[in-house]
Amino acid sequence: QVQLVESGGGLVQPGGSLRLSCAASGLIFSNYVMMWYRQAPGKERELVTFITETGGSTNYADSVKGRFTIFRDNAKNTVYLQMNSLKPEDTAVYYCNARGYNMNYWGKGTLVTVSS
Repeated sequence: QVQLVESGGGLVQPGGSLRLSCAASGLIFSNYVMMWYRQAPGKERELVTFITETGGSTNYADSVKGRFTIFRDNAKNTVYLQMNSLKPEDTAVYYCNARGYNMNYWGKGTLVTVSS
């Protein structure tokens, strides 16, 4: 049974930082592209960033480029999202996604609230 468990969300002031983690189990982690999505209240879910299987390539939405960094530790079956210079518009539930072998797995999400 595949499980993706996000952690690290919380309340942070504008300009602050958070690091999200997504721990995966039940799959060969190093064979999956890992993605972070987010869904703000009243909005559709959007892709924030992804990282390829070996971590050799990453891609970011324009809205987070230069502020967020995705990285992975295949030995720990974990992908991370380092979020710096957070803005109120970054407030959302952040979801981890694993994609490979025509399969698509989701975590339950972690809430990030950016507010003073």
